[in-house]
Order: sequence, then structure tokens, then C-alpha cells
Amino acid sequence: MIVKKLNDLKEIIALDGTIIREMLNPKHDTIPLHIGYSLAHATLPPKKCSLSHRFKTASEVYYILKGEGMMHIDDETQRVGPGDTIYIPPKAVQSIENTGEINLEFLCIVYPEWQPDAEELV
Repeated sequence: MIVKKLNDLKEIIALDGTIIREMLNPKHDTIPLHIGYSLAHATLPPKKCSLSHRFKTASEVYYILKGEGMMHIDDETQRVGPGDTIYIPPKAVQSIENTGEINLEFLCIVYPEWQPDAEELV
């Protein structure tokens, strides 16, 4: 059984400027994982916006846990909040903006799994 505690995971600053805690990634975990995706918890402080970026070949899904914001994908923008699921297709330019007064927290699922050279700033 694999159980990871969010508060035990190392925080890193992602390429887009969000605070990430990688939860599962078959390329980085020391325990063999038989999954083709990665899962991370992201935090974006109030009144901040992630940097515009895109995945070269991967798709991504955000699931909003806390806070409120504006999701930008290519030329579309939509308000998002707790319980919302957002699909981001490969090569789409994306960013998310925290419009609230508390941290915006969301899960990031990347398929195939996230790798450092898989995304780029635009």
C-alpha cells in the first residue's frame, strides 16, 4: 500500500510559478508505480497568476479543491472554483489566476506523466 501525506511532500516552485507537491509520478517515485500519469497538488497564492505555459505532448487535468480563479486556455477564459474539473489539451497555452483572498489549491493530473522537458513557457 502506498500512502503519502501531503504535508510530508517537498514543495517545489514549478516552471509556471505555482507551488507544487508531487504526489505520484512513475518516473520519480522510488516505489514502482504501474500508472501512466502523474499527480501533483498545486497552490497559488491570492492575487497571483501562473506563467503561461504548455505541454508539448501531454494533456493535463486540474481539479479545484479550494479558492477561486480564472482559468485561461488558449483564447478562452472561465471562472473556476471548488469541485470544478478542467481539461487542458496537449499544446494548449494555459495559465490560472487566483482572484480570491485565500490560496487557490488544485490537483494536477498529467498524462503521460510529467517530465521536466515536457513543458515550456510561452
